[in-house]
Amino acid sequence: MKVLVTGGCGFIGTNLLRHILENRPDWSVVNFDLLTYAGNLENTLGLQEAYPGRYEFVKGDIADRAGVDALFSRHSFDLVLNLAAESHVDRSIEDASVFMRTNVLGVQVLLDAARKYKVDRFLHVSTDEVYGSLGKEGRFREDLLLAPNSPYSASKAAADLLVRSYVKTYGLDAVITRCSNNYGPYQFPEKLIPLMIINAWNDRELPVYGDGRNVRDWIYVDDHCRGIVQVAENGRCGEVYNMGGDAEKENIQIVRIILSALDKPESLIRFVTDRPGHDFRYAMDFSKIAGEIGWKPEHEFEEGMEKTIQWYLGNKPWWERILSGTYQQYYERMYGNR
Repeated sequence: MKVLVTGGCGFIGTNLLRHILENRPDWSVVNFDLLTYAGNLENTLGLQEAYPGRYEFVKGDIADRAGVDALFSRHSFDLVLNLAAESHVDRSIEDASVFMRTNVLGVQVLLDAARKYKVDRFLHVSTDEVYGSLGKEGRFREDLLLAPNSPYSASKAAADLLVRSYVKTYGLDAVITRCSNNYGPYQFPEKLIPLMIINAWNDRELPVYGDGRNVRDWIYVDDHCRGIVQVAENGRCGEVYNMGGDAEKENIQIVRIILSALDKPESLIRFVTDRPGHDFRYAMDFSKIAGEIGWKPEHEFEEGMEKTIQWYLGNKPWWERILSGTYQQYYERMYGNR
């Protein structure tokens, strides 16, 4: 099986590459990543040596039609796993244009290539944010109308509809996964959990939006990666599959858990002006994937958080290079003169 993973140097992509290479010995993987600010080539250190002949990195942009066509013409991909995306809501509020280019146009370019080169299956990784916001009750089901509330989530919803249209119009074999908030190793430090771990460790203020009562359903990244692979193998064409961690927490709870684990005072918490259009609550109904495919989260939140905190404390040089910006020089050091 020849697999294309787009965005494999990002947080979820990095963990997915490692999951595939460790658990699917008959799969070989090409990692296609533009290495924007959140793509870190250091995340994949050692993969080529550990899995000779099964892993290759190619730098490129999913919205570059010529580059994507050249990639597909060199490889006979059986499966495309699309994780490449701009994903930070705050950045989308500041400038939505790059989100539209990557998350919508880029998906169209990939879908056209998948059709042209007769890829067996296309899996698009989406997000729970396409559903909008929940009140205090209920969970997101796959049959709900999409109601995105930020430029980021609107771009992901548009991509989901593009994927659906290629199934219906062209007969492309494609599936969509939508997942709740991920946490775990290699997550870029602008996201809530790594930001709070790093700030608390360094005795810096912990900025919390509004009153901190917004609720998210948290899933350990390994569980999500396992679900992606299972849907790629067993999902029904044209279907959407929700994944969640069955671990709803208020943001302020997450912050206090981290402070307690690091033995830091709650006086570090600083409440800041809330994000515009901030969704109140997300929660996923994953009964469909559980019933059809047999997937469910395996990590309890407390276990996953302990592993995550220990990973960040044990990999200080990794996030220090990100905070300083020097991680972005790694590609030039490795490939600049090749």
